[in-house]
Amino acid sequence: MRLVSGTLEISRSGVGYVLPDDKRRKDIFIHPKDLGDAWHGDRVVVAITRERTDKHHEGRIARIIERGISTLPCRVVKRMGSDLYLCRPTDARHGMSFMVDYLPPAAGEPEPRVDDIVNVAVGEKLEFKLYSGKGLELLGAQGDVAVQERLVKLNHGIPGPFPAKTLAEAEALPEAPNEADFAGRRDLRDMDFVTIDGARARDFDDAILVHKRGHGYTLWVAIADVSHYVPEGSALDQEALERGNSYYFPQSVEPMLPERLSNGLCSLNPAVPRLAMVAEIDFSAGGKPGRTDFYPAVIQSKARLTYGQVQRALLLDDKAEQHNIAHVLPMLRTAEKLARSIGAVRTERGSLDFDLPEPEILFNLQGEAEDIRPKVRHFGHQIVEEFMIAANEAVARFLTEKDAPVLYRVHPEPDAAKLESLFKLLASTDMALKLPVHPGAGDLAGVLRDVSGSDLDFLVSRLALRTMMQASYSPKNDGHFGLASTCYCHFTSPIRRYADLVVHRSLKRAIAGLPPKAKPAHLTKVAEYISRRERVAMEAEREILKRVTVLFLSDKVGRQFTGVIGSLADFGFWVELKEVMAEGMVRLSSLSDDYYTFFPERHELIGERTGRRFRLGQAVSVELTDVDMGRLSVDLSLVEDGAATAAAPKKPKRKSGSKRRRR
Repeated sequence: MRLVSGTLEISRSGVGYVLPDDKRRKDIFIHPKDLGDAWHGDRVVVAITRERTDKHHEGRIARIIERGISTLPCRVVKRMGSDLYLCRPTDARHGMSFMVDYLPPAAGEPEPRVDDIVNVAVGEKLEFKLYSGKGLELLGAQGDVAVQERLVKLNHGIPGPFPAKTLAEAEALPEAPNEADFAGRRDLRDMDFVTIDGARARDFDDAILVHKRGHGYTLWVAIADVSHYVPEGSALDQEALERGNSYYFPQSVEPMLPERLSNGLCSLNPAVPRLAMVAEIDFSAGGKPGRTDFYPAVIQSKARLTYGQVQRALLLDDKAEQHNIAHVLPMLRTAEKLARSIGAVRTERGSLDFDLPEPEILFNLQGEAEDIRPKVRHFGHQIVEEFMIAANEAVARFLTEKDAPVLYRVHPEPDAAKLESLFKLLASTDMALKLPVHPGAGDLAGVLRDVSGSDLDFLVSRLALRTMMQASYSPKNDGHFGLASTCYCHFTSPIRRYADLVVHRSLKRAIAGLPPKAKPAHLTKVAEYISRRERVAMEAEREILKRVTVLFLSDKVGRQFTGVIGSLADFGFWVELKEVMAEGMVRLSSLSDDYYTFFPERHELIGERTGRRFRLGQAVSVELTDVDMGRLSVDLSLVEDGAATAAAPKKPKRKSGSKRRRR
């Protein structure tokens, strides 16, 4: 047998893929019947059972090398005895059950009830898909958002409290920088730097300042000098690397650095001196960069502004807000002009901007979700974004020219097959005459601009987004496709991203004329590791959003909503609701009027008898019929003539070749 070792990943549908240890190999598909006793996250040996040239090889699990988990949060299904409970994992990727022995740690402590969440230590196998377990901690009721956050953190291995050694190092640091820390730094405390962040932000990485100079501008971007307080190899540094980045949840944050640094000593709080690394960049009136300078400095922010304040003062001409920030308002007006010029240059070179809404969860005083709505975005956000991108590019160019080691932020070109499908679809629309003869990745930005505001906007934006590859970190400069940047790194958020801390250390050595310290092999390992931790953070953020969404909708079953079709499959379609920023599925089994064929290349479902169509971006009315926390699913039914559709009795399916038909 051909044997390959790797890590098993199981999807919620039950199918698995083994990610080989040898990165040159493609992932290996594992059918649910071939998983054996292996769990999601296990290191396994897989036997190749079928080799394919067009798709992934197929295999079966031959041996488990090491379990990926030793504890996991589980939901109580049934009480089996005085201290014995039948429990199932909260992570749907785990299909086993546990007989859990749980004894409250002290007299008077509550006992688990059905649907409570318990953190379980994995025991031995009792029978197929059934294992013993030891209850470690009763987390609380499944309907509590704080409990859902805790179980998501446990499911994804997100670090919690800092180790004692790390906290001891943080506590040994001063409350504020002193005069000795200012030695060798430019003193910019008299300059009108400001921070612009969300209303609830507590860690301020960056401050900005813009001056009009002749026919152009000078931009200063001051970034918290975290590397001054976190020496390489220290306990603080090792823990920051282990975490990779900060992890953000609706009601909590697991920071990369202890709060004494992240919200205190390193944070660019107003009216107090703070150490910073500064990128000083000259721009032409048209927004093109020129002279740059980089140096350590000490600054003192003159205002802690919010995006809302900037919007009201600059964009809405709110006189009261303008009065409140009058001491920095002239500088902000100059900053707005420069940001618009920089943005125009970035758009012209082909930078992509999908501008898809992000959800914002609103809570009441009891911590229950009251609403899930799109986050408000306006040019106040873009001012900061344009300046951060400009600083990141300037630092990356400087370090590259100095031949210094860089952790580049790289973003490959889109998936070629998906891109080809998108352009083939557009060739059958009104866009056909505007497409190049041989369209490619470089034409994507122009296509998005051409369809903006048209009937094709939703369709093209969603399909273009699906062609995008995952951005990551690398010591090799492969460019950033999404930003149309040939040289890019992350420099502006060292409080919450380890990659930025690495770049700061390299920048300091380059400025001082010192030889590189980071070894290429070590930099490669760091890049791979923090890229994985970033994906963990993204997956955890997506999961907690799904869980809060299901909780929020659980008492709204029977209500009707309007929405648009956001995705299709051969078994149904997903609808993005308008009244609340949530998504649910209409299964074809709930439609009784016809048999439907899915045409993936056209992103359409078509009724074979009526010719009725469901397509991407189509407006529909639906009724919420069910939510399931275990499957993290939201089920909808189509509403027609004011009433929800109901499934009709099944009739035999006809043969349909390669097309799959569903009712």
